[in-house]
Amino acid sequence: MAQRCVECPVCSRARTKQRGLAFWLVKSVEGSLCPYCKAYERVYGRKAHEPVNGS
Repeated sequence: MAQRCVECPVCSRARTKQRGLAFWLVKSVEGSLCPYCKAYERVYGRKAHEPVNGS
């Protein structure tokens, strides 16, 4: 399920751009409702909107 979040265009854009509508949506709404975002957090140890490189 976490792989689905990695491949999700909205979540991917939120992780790379760190601003805009996609970022707001993932941070505010999907992080609490989407089972794929929850699985991503359990597997990778960070929220679905946080950048991959850690900066």
